Parts: sequence; structure tokens; C-alpha cells
Amino acid sequence: MSADNETEQLLVGIFPEAGVYAVGGSVRDGVLADLGRPQAHQPDHDYLITGVPMQTILERLGAAGHVEVVGASFGVIKFTRHDRTVDIALPRRERSTGPHHRDFEIESGPDIPLDEDLARRDFRINMMARDLRSGDVLDPYGGRSDLEQSRLDTLRPEAFEEDPLRILRGAQFAARFELTPTGPALATMRAAAEGVATVAPERIADELNKLLTLASRPSRGVEILRETGALAYVMPELLEGWEVEQNQFHAYTVYYHSLHTVDAAPPDLVIRLAALLHDVGKPRTKEGPHFYGHQQVGETMAREMLTRLRFAGEVIDRVCLLIRNHMYSTADVISDAGIRRFIKRVRPSNLGALFTLRRADIVASGLPRHDRGENERFEERVDTMLRDHPAFDISHLAIGGADVIAVMIELGMAAPGFKGDERVGAALRSCLEEVLDDPARNERDSLLRHARRYLGTVGPHDGTNG
Repeated sequence: MSADNETEQLLVGIFPEAGVYAVGGSVRDGVLADLGRPQAHQPDHDYLITGVPMQTILERLGAAGHVEVVGASFGVIKFTRHDRTVDIALPRRERSTGPHHRDFEIESGPDIPLDEDLARRDFRINMMARDLRSGDVLDPYGGRSDLEQSRLDTLRPEAFEEDPLRILRGAQFAARFELTPTGPALATMRAAAEGVATVAPERIADELNKLLTLASRPSRGVEILRETGALAYVMPELLEGWEVEQNQFHAYTVYYHSLHTVDAAPPDLVIRLAALLHDVGKPRTKEGPHFYGHQQVGETMAREMLTRLRFAGEVIDRVCLLIRNHMYSTADVISDAGIRRFIKRVRPSNLGALFTLRRADIVASGLPRHDRGENERFEERVDTMLRDHPAFDISHLAIGGADVIAVMIELGMAAPGFKGDERVGAALRSCLEEVLDDPARNERDSLLRHARRYLGTVGPHDGTNG
């Protein structure tokens, strides 16, 4: 028995007098599976209990596992049993009192009708519940019909004004489930688009993450954001590529090339962010048919955008590395030393992502490419280099910082007890350049001789640690 089935049987057993329902994404995805469109991503399981007061729920759940009230005024409980945590709530009704998603007057209670709780949700496809006893899906607002018709609609026009994040949720739902927003839904999204500027960046980033990692074609969602006007408040820099024509090697404008690239990339957050933003610097560097330095400009722009949206620092760094390096040359005339310096610059752990980005970029050009296998040969040369295990980093050298310090003391450049300064790192970097030219030089005595020669060209240190 799965953990979810065990939880559901437990809830039915300890609340015999109550209505016990699954709500939210698990119900929607169950209906999609019934329609032959199963989803790989499994959403969190949320449950609703009606007809029993909060105190009774807490007492009975507390006897079966660990309970934590996370929204006392909302009637939301986190219930953990056997390392499995689910959300359990009382039905609630809410009324907007301001422009922000927290500006709601919320009432929860066991006697609020289930239909009223479902009606407050964002889209009809999420306004369904499954009765845990009978297994029946309760669908008072036509969510299944919307899924059958590949339609995205809402029950209340004011839903987007109450929480403008729902515009982004609509975009990612439409892309993930291949739905088309109705005309009225799009109109109300447009009317509320300015409110996206009030949404916390972390919430926006979370929806973008889902769009980029869960949708087979994220471009559908990006286009909805553009059509509704919300993109101007999320990633306005992308819009700079609108109607910016490219050279003869591209069939699309900068904007649409970016969308085709993100669709051609695999559902990995870093790669798809890089795919979406890899040419974001082109409009600011356009000179006729050329975009000189757009990768450096694009890296700066992407870092500012992703920092503004509060993406994790590691994600930002990896995305920016891919953007900065996506114009790498694959010419057959590149020397072996040039290949090794390329690997050093990109770092082995990033090569797969960079090559994947290049392939998506080529597909998204919209035109056949006649490189006669140049990209494939370049990747094969890189793979061969990696299998040979040459040094691509200072840590791979046959000598280390202590060896350089010993040489400096030997040469009278430092006193005994010297702990090192920037000259040590500079000497090791010079040694690495030697090894990149010829891996055979990664031998202790050879590198010590080179370090002596290099340090002989370095002037006395003017700091305090020498």
C-alpha cells in the first residue's frame, strides 16, 4: 500500500462522522490520468475535513502522528506519519481586502460547505474534490469538462486581482497541461497584469521553476505572459528581443528564437533558464546583422534578472556561465591545448549542459545547419581529453602551494614560517598554463623548475605577509 493510500484510509477511519476529501492538484492529475494524460510530476496531497471542529481534528491526528498548525486562522494542519507529511484543512471562505495575496479576510470552519471552499480556488481545473470514502470526484464547477476541452478558465473574474500570481499559475498550468485560456480568462488576466509588480519575487520564481521544469513546451506559458502583459513585470528584458531580426542563419526574431530554444532544451531548470536567456543581450549589441559581445552583455543582464527574482545563487552562477560561454568555437583547427583551455574555462561539470544548450540553439535557428559534423567532432575531442585525465585545475598539478612556498624560501623571497600570499597562486596558475600546453609537463621536478623561473621574474612583495 502506498503512503498516500495509507494516509487516506487512516483519515477515513479516525473521522467516521466527517466528510473527508482529497483536493487540489492530486485530484486534477487523477482526472488527467483518467483522460489518458498522466502527469510525471506528483503534486503534494492536500485533504479537507468537514463537519468536525478543529480541536477534535487535532486530538485525533495527534494520537496517530505529529501535528503542526501552520495557519491557525486558516484552519491548516501539517500531519506527519511515517516520514510522510500532508496538509489537512477545514473548509474556508475568503474575501479580498487589498491588492496583495495576504490581504484576505479568511474564515474557516467545519460547517462551511465544500462547494464554497472549492469556489475560492484559482481555476476550474483545481475546483474538484475526491470523496475518500466513495472515490467519487465532486466537480461542481466543470473542471473535468475544461480538461476534456483543453480549456483553462476561472469561476470569478476578480480572482486575478485578488492574487496576481494566479496569472503566472495560469501560464504554467496552460503550458504543463496543454490548455488554452478562454477569452474572458485572458481579458481578466490582462486587466490585472499590473498587479504582478506587487507579487513577491520568490513566488514568481517558484512559478517560473514549475513552468520551465514541468512543461514540455514552456514557450506556451511565456507567450501567455506576453499576451496578458505580465511578462513586462516578470522578465521585461525578454521583450527587448521582440521584432529584432537576426542574420541569415536564423529564421526567427531574437524573442521567438529564445522561445524555440527553451522548448528544444531538456526540462532542467539551469539549462532552460540559460536557453531562454542565452541571447537576451542581442538587442543591446545589434550592429547591422551582428551582435558582437552579446554573450557578455547577456550574462550581466541575466544575473541582474535572476538576482531580482531571488533565484538561488548556485543556479544563477551556472546559468550565467552557460550564457557567457555559449558562443564557443568548434572549429577543427583548434589545437589540443585550446581544447584543454576550453575545458578549464567551462569546467568539466558544466560541459554536458553547455553542449546541450548548443544543440537546442541550433535546432531553434529554424534553418538547416551545414557544419558537416563539426560540433559532434568537437564534443568527441573533448570527451577524449576528459578520458585522458590531464590537469584542468590547479588542484590537479603535481605540486601544490606548500611546494611553491618552499621554493620562495629557498630563493630568499620569503622567511621561514611564511604562510603564502598572492604570488603562490600566481605561480601555480603559471604552472597550470604550462601543463595545458603539454600535459607531459605535469611532473614534480619539471613544475618546480618552472616555478623557480616564474618566481624569478616576480618583484618583491609589498604586502605584510612576506
